[in-house]
Amino acid sequence: MKLEWATAEDAPALATAHAAGFAQPWDAEAFAGLLAGPGVFGFLALDEETPAGLVLCRAVAGEAEVLTIAVDPALRRRGLAKALMAAALGAARQAGADQAFLEVAADNAPAAALYAGLGFRRAGLRRGYYDRGPEGRADALVMRLDLTPASS
Repeated sequence: MKLEWATAEDAPALATAHAAGFAQPWDAEAFAGLLAGPGVFGFLALDEETPAGLVLCRAVAGEAEVLTIAVDPALRRRGLAKALMAAALGAARQAGADQAFLEVAADNAPAAALYAGLGFRRAGLRRGYYDRGPEGRADALVMRLDLTPASS
């Protein structure tokens, strides 16, 4: 498994990885458009040459936001999401971010546990944030992580 910086040329592979993880995936055009935006960066995980996962973030004005992260369900529970997040948080720090935010579905306990294990703490709740089609809407937990070094 290898991680690479994502570029607009990777948009089709990013869309493939996203589709493996989400029922309502983003398309290649959405990824290309986001990567062309200010402060947007990401990483693509490849298993051999097959897209296995991704993380996409934005860092602006001292804050980073995880826009999306996905891992192929067949490859979960192997540390790939943690590696993607570590790469993204390191890049956010290098971009000058002092804090990072993300939203996670309130009913996605494995993802919330991953983020908590990385040091994220609950900062709020967005009711009905995720549209689940016929299943209705799901709340999102807003989570925050301080990216500044701990003072000694």
